[in-house]
Amino acid sequence: MAAKLIIAPEAQEDVDEAYTWYEDRRPGLGEEFLGCVDTCIQTICRMPELYAKVHEEYRRALVRRFPYIIFYEYTDGKVIVYSIFHTSQDQKKWKNRLV
Repeated sequence: MAAKLIIAPEAQEDVDEAYTWYEDRRPGLGEEFLGCVDTCIQTICRMPELYAKVHEEYRRALVRRFPYIIFYEYTDGKVIVYSIFHTSQDQKKWKNRLV
């Protein structure tokens, strides 16, 4: 059974910004990005303990084809996505969001 999904508003903003950036580069690329993010999130919800913990109780999953990482927590049957983060950004930014 898939875990219940909760996406933090900041994580949704991350996706929206990335979508716009990719779509501005090439029409349709933003849609491809969303599809890859969605696939990764579905995998997380089906197998939330698949990915290793990287900071306290937080886990990360790599988005296929795009340089993004999804940071989430799995607790009490819920997956909470806190950040969908470009890998070139400063790690302090995502760590601050998780604390």
